[in-house]
Amino acid sequence: MREAEIVIVGGGAGGLELAARLGRRFGPREGPRRVLLIDRSIFHLWKPTLHEVAAGSLDSHQEGLSYPLLARRNQFGFAFGRLVGLDPVARTLNLAEIKGPDGETLVGPRTLAWRTLVLATGSGSNLFGTPGAAEHACLLEDVADAEAFNRRLTAAFLAAASAEGRTLRIAIVGAGATGVELSTELIEGHDELCVALGVGGAFGLEVTVVEAAPRILGGLSEAVADKAARALAAKGVRLLTGAKVTTVHAHGLETSAGPVPADLIVWAPATNRDFGLAVGRLNQFVVDDHLRASAPDVFAIGDCAEAPGPGGRPLPARAQVAAQQAAWLARFLADPAKNPEPFAYRDRGSLVSLGGLAGVGALMGGLLGQNFLIEGLLARWAYMGLHLDHHRAILGFRRTVLLAAARLLHRRVSGRLKLH
Repeated sequence: MREAEIVIVGGGAGGLELAARLGRRFGPREGPRRVLLIDRSIFHLWKPTLHEVAAGSLDSHQEGLSYPLLARRNQFGFAFGRLVGLDPVARTLNLAEIKGPDGETLVGPRTLAWRTLVLATGSGSNLFGTPGAAEHACLLEDVADAEAFNRRLTAAFLAAASAEGRTLRIAIVGAGATGVELSTELIEGHDELCVALGVGGAFGLEVTVVEAAPRILGGLSEAVADKAARALAAKGVRLLTGAKVTTVHAHGLETSAGPVPADLIVWAPATNRDFGLAVGRLNQFVVDDHLRASAPDVFAIGDCAEAPGPGGRPLPARAQVAAQQAAWLARFLADPAKNPEPFAYRDRGSLVSLGGLAGVGALMGGLLGQNFLIEGLLARWAYMGLHLDHHRAILGFRRTVLLAAARLLHRRVSGRLKLH
C-alpha cells in the first residue's frame, strides 16, 4: 500500500495551487515524495471556464494543462484516480479502478495511506432526489461532463438548423455563476452558428434559467445580481426564479411555477459528497477557522468546504476563496509548528462573465464596498485577469504570458465557436 505524507484529493483551483506551492517549497528531492495530488482527470482546466467548454466556445484540449507535466515542473507527485472511499481513522483512502475505452480494466482498485489529507474535491451536483433528474439532465461537474453536453448541443444545433422554423429549447436548473454564464454562451453560440452556416435566423433558441431562490447569483451581492439579470433579459434569456423543480422528464421540467418545455436540460446546482466527515446543510465538509475537518489531520478547501466567514455565514464557493485557502494552508503545512493565525478571507470582489466582451461585477468588495461596480469590457478584462493569475500560480509569469498570447492568436485564427 502506497503512503504519502501529504495527500491532496482534487486538482481544481485550490488543490492544484496548494500542491504546486508545497512542491516548490519542498524542492525537487522532497516534493515528489512528500506531496501527492490525486485527480480523476489527466489534465487540468480552470473550473470557471467549464461553461465555455459546454457551449463550444472553448476547446478543452487546447486550454487544458497536463497534470503529470505540472507535477514535474512544480515538484509534486500525481496519481490518476477517482476517490470512492475514505477511512479517517485508519488514514486510508480508496481509488476506483481505471477502465479503458472498451471497458477493460487498466488499473485495479487502489488503497493509499496518508499522514495529512486535504480534500479539494470541488462541488458535485446535488439532484435533491428529484424524479427523472439523473436520467434526463446533463451535469457539469468536470471536463468530461462539459464535453458530453457540447456533443449533444452541437447535434441539436445542426438538427435544428436543418429544420426551418424550429425552435431549440434549453433549460438550465440553477442560477449560480455556472448557470448564468452558460446561458449567455449558448445565446452567442447560436448567433455565431447561424452566421457560420449562412442560415440567418432559420432556427430559434430559447434559454430558460430556473432557480428555486428568489433571485439569481445568490452568492453575490444584490447589485451585481440585478445588473446580471438585466443583461440576461437583454440577451433574450428567460429567468424563472422562485421555482422549485419537482420533476424532470425527456421534454422538460415540472416546477412549482409551472411547466418548462425543453429539448436539453442542464443541472447546475452544486454540493458535495459525504465521506464519513461532518457535513453542513449543502453536504460540504465543515471546517474550522484553520480549515480542519472533523477528523484529525484532515483539511478541506474550496467548494467542498463549509468554512466560517464574516458574520458566521459560510464562505461562498468561488475560485478566489480556494486560491486564498491554498496559499494559507501551504504555509501552515510546510511548518505546522508556527501555529499561524486563523484563515481570514479577503474579498476582492465578484465577477460574472456574460459572454463576448461583456461582464458585470463588484471590485474590491472588502475595501471599497459592494457598491463599487464595474461592467462591460472592464469587467471582462478583470475576469480574464483572475484566470491568468491562476495560471501564474502554477506555471510562472513567463509561461503564462506565452500561453495567453498563443491562445489569443489561436482564437483569432480558428474563430470563437468550436464544432467537434
